[in-house]
Amino acid sequence: MKIINTILTSTLILILLISNTATCFPTPPPIPILPIPSSQQLSWQLSEMALFLHFGPNTFTDSEWGTGKADPSLFNPTHLNTTQWVTVAKENGFSRVILTAKHHDGFCLWPSEYTDYSVRSSVWKDGLGDVVGDLAQAAEKSGLQFGVYLSPWDRHEGCYGKTLEYNEYYMAQMTELLTRYGNIKEVWLDGAKGEGEKDMEYYFENWFNLIHQLQPGSVIFSDAGPDVRWVGDEGGYASTTCWSPFNRSNAAIGDTDTSYSQGGDPLGQDWVPAECDVSIRPGWFWHPSERPKSATELLELYYNSVGRNCLLLLNVPPNSSGLISEEDVKVLEEFSNLKNSIFEYNLAKAANVSASSTRGGDNDTRFNPRSIIEEGIYTYWAPNKNQSHWVVYLDFQELVSFNVIQIQEPIQMGQRIVKFHVDVVNKDGEWSKVLNGTTVGYRRLIRFPSVKTQSLRLVIDKSRSDPLVAFLGLYVDTVSVIRNTKNNRTTNSSSYTNFNGSQALHQIVYNHSRISSI
Repeated sequence: MKIINTILTSTLILILLISNTATCFPTPPPIPILPIPSSQQLSWQLSEMALFLHFGPNTFTDSEWGTGKADPSLFNPTHLNTTQWVTVAKENGFSRVILTAKHHDGFCLWPSEYTDYSVRSSVWKDGLGDVVGDLAQAAEKSGLQFGVYLSPWDRHEGCYGKTLEYNEYYMAQMTELLTRYGNIKEVWLDGAKGEGEKDMEYYFENWFNLIHQLQPGSVIFSDAGPDVRWVGDEGGYASTTCWSPFNRSNAAIGDTDTSYSQGGDPLGQDWVPAECDVSIRPGWFWHPSERPKSATELLELYYNSVGRNCLLLLNVPPNSSGLISEEDVKVLEEFSNLKNSIFEYNLAKAANVSASSTRGGDNDTRFNPRSIIEEGIYTYWAPNKNQSHWVVYLDFQELVSFNVIQIQEPIQMGQRIVKFHVDVVNKDGEWSKVLNGTTVGYRRLIRFPSVKTQSLRLVIDKSRSDPLVAFLGLYVDTVSVIRNTKNNRTTNSSSYTNFNGSQALHQIVYNHSRISSI
């Protein structure tokens, strides 16, 4: 009998041990919600800002769209220094540079074997120069990503208009660019074509397959992707609601609805995030009569592109000497200093962070709400499954003032948040709404009249699946003006001070009757 009791006791202990062991397994991460970005698209998104470099015969003829008939001997940038271009980009927060290797005039900034209209026919370096090669080497040395724009429209090439011949010509030149110059991280295409131009078909799908074959680490930009889409205008602004999900089947290069490009599609089957292209000057090429935008205008562009789940592609055209002009360099430095002064310190780091629920329980550090004050998208707060109440709380030891909030989703898990709002505790001890928001994505920045509070809560009102929050930051911006993005009128009548030709917002608001709906 003792033996039986011993066996039973041992069996019971074994069962308990197995049961306890089973309950110690951690809760797995939530399943991603499709679509999700590729590794190339993640690399693109993390770079946040890129410098576009429009350069060529137009720089010397003071024109925007060359005719393709300019004498190649005009191209003579006597002080060209691509290291300066790259240094300006890197020192001011731009992670990649994209060069117009060939613009609409057909002039090639590399010695192409397929045309006599290139640097080979110029007097620059006695025809032995290679702008593409110089920039590729400078970018690699500095650690910047490198991309090229090869214009489909070619106003010089004689076979343009003969569909098969020109597509062969174009792919031959694309092959030169993608096999001679190391890693190409972005290939930029568009559907530009002047009125009355010869009618022909571009074999985009052939081009896309060739690019992915030769440069599998690159993303392809066009009106309709396949990897990165145009935001729909050249103003540098994205829509306040901006989804990375998109349906490529609903888009065509040169024929995509602008509102669809700007907003994306919460039901989209493809991951095609938006890129916002804009020039620092009125034109895309350098013109001696034009002046750059101000630092505060660039800051505004940053908020409305990077701060709306996009990448900012800022064109900074080199001048006829082959350098980025000093006035452009100065503005970029001022912009960089402004941006850094705003975002150098996250006030949320001083807060105690909690949430309505935590996946795996409060002791599961992988999904703990405290992780949202650490920068990066690879750690995140996740709520328990099947909840309908999703809230993150920040409680401070003392009153804090701020007027900018930053929110990020772990986009490798899909874009989820559809609608959210932010409340703070006012001086009467009551929760009061500060702002409403829609999409978040990789990065969402929202400005609002300054508040002073000891407690804040981020409330997710609607989500495509369980919402995930990777980062939350609170900052003070003393230089921006809150504007109506449609007509650019100031929507805030607070007191201001001038800064670099702009106006700065200083008011502290206790009574949160004003709600930013962005």
